[in-house]
Amino acid sequence: MELREGGLDDPRVIALIAHHLAEARGSTPQDNAHAMGTEALRHPDISFWAAWEGEALLGVAALRQLSLNHGEIKSMRTAPEHVRRGVARALLAHLIALARTRGYSRVSLETGTALMFDAANRMYEAVGFVDGPAFGGYPESPHNRFMTLAL
Repeated sequence: MELREGGLDDPRVIALIAHHLAEARGSTPQDNAHAMGTEALRHPDISFWAAWEGEALLGVAALRQLSLNHGEIKSMRTAPEHVRRGVARALLAHLIALARTRGYSRVSLETGTALMFDAANRMYEAVGFVDGPAFGGYPESPHNRFMTLAL
């Protein structure tokens, strides 16, 4: 597995992000679905990464700078045909290491509470993320879960 920064112009990446948006928005009320599309992920405060095996796209993830010492994990998604191969764990480990090199004292994430998010939530918990208050302007709701990892 090779992690590459960028790739938001690649049709395979665009298709995976579209799939991610459709599923997230299909399981969460519109006002509580905070997944980002391709254009939003181009923002200068976001570092976007894709995992590849040769020419096969395995998954994507991003790290957003919220402040000088706080980052946010965004757009974690494994391609459906590569689920349960360690792709998400590798991307998450990479983003956490990147956050440490940037001097962040914590990273946070917003995820869903619907059944489709269970595996991701278990992974975040296993890495050490704990529940916390809403952050970054997100509204609290029973459809969202806010987690933080102290670095």
